[in-house]
Amino acid sequence: MSKRMRHRIIFIVILVIIIAGGVTWALKQKSTVKPAPVAVPSTVAAPTLEFLPSEIFTAKPLDIQQTLSLSGGLRAVDISSVKARVAAEVREISVREGDTVRAGQIVARMDVTEFQARVDQARGTLNAARAQLDIATKNRDNNRTLVEKGFISKNAFDNSASQYATAEANVEAAKGALDVVQKLVNDTVIRSPISGVVAMRYVQAGEKVSADNKLLDIVNLQKMELEAAVPTNDIVNVAIGQRVTLRIEGLPQTIEGKVVRINPATQSGSRSVLAYVQIANPQNQLRSGMFAEAQLILKTKTGVLALPQNAIRKDGNGTYVYVIEADALARKAVTVGMSGRSGDDYMTEVLSGIDFGTQVIRTDMGSLQPGTHVRINAPSK
Repeated sequence: MSKRMRHRIIFIVILVIIIAGGVTWALKQKSTVKPAPVAVPSTVAAPTLEFLPSEIFTAKPLDIQQTLSLSGGLRAVDISSVKARVAAEVREISVREGDTVRAGQIVARMDVTEFQARVDQARGTLNAARAQLDIATKNRDNNRTLVEKGFISKNAFDNSASQYATAEANVEAAKGALDVVQKLVNDTVIRSPISGVVAMRYVQAGEKVSADNKLLDIVNLQKMELEAAVPTNDIVNVAIGQRVTLRIEGLPQTIEGKVVRINPATQSGSRSVLAYVQIANPQNQLRSGMFAEAQLILKTKTGVLALPQNAIRKDGNGTYVYVIEADALARKAVTVGMSGRSGDDYMTEVLSGIDFGTQVIRTDMGSLQPGTHVRINAPSK
């Protein structure tokens, strides 16, 4: 083989090796290149607000009342303190705390011995005075006959007439003295001045008491009243005859009353005026001293569209509420009227902006976005 032929063969081998190396390098580069990402269309769902049924209020006709809050303790209208009328020993106290008594019932007796002796003495004095009057009467009548016949002087007759007048006056005085001591005897028997319940007993049998010493307190629970202080700013709205609803500690139900009296002057120091609310108590459920919270009804509206106060919001654009329309949140501008109580809730009248049956978000949940999809979850069991 010639030298030239060997050079050509070597050149061809080198060229093949170069070509093979280039192909191998290209394949390695292709295997390390990442494919371009493929675009996938987005399908993210819109957010949904979930509410509990208790967070939704459906507008319906309601009765609302504008009220004034009052509070105070109850007391009986008729209270009587039974006192001793004479200084004597207590012989008997026939009632105790909690006993029911009627007007005129004997509740206590005092020792009558001393007063009965004084009655006997006064009666004896009266009998003696009457005897002296009989003698003076006969002397006067006899002297009248004698003076008419001229047997005695006119002066003698006048003396007998004067003695008669004195004896007559002594009889009247003795009668008065007997009446006084007889009244003392009667005063030893103590009767209840009113019908009611014994609230307090201050003495026991055997005690010596003075006149005007307190024996018993009796209260009539059939009529109770609340004494409440009303601020001077509000007293102009209070009038006799206004209805009042009361919640009294210890009683589950509310009780009705009415304003019966208003004090003509303010209380010193507090600048408030006392108003008196009378309450019927036929079952004697109420007791003196019970604490009461009352709502004095100033104005009543019936069948109005009213919403909870928390459902109504305000901003620079006015007053509005959030409602649910077609399962989405919507903002509605409203015009409001009177605020007041409806049952145990505080409500505000809505004059325009929504209709009966509208579902309103009843609580303030911060900033809400109108158009947001809404779902009302069933309450958990």
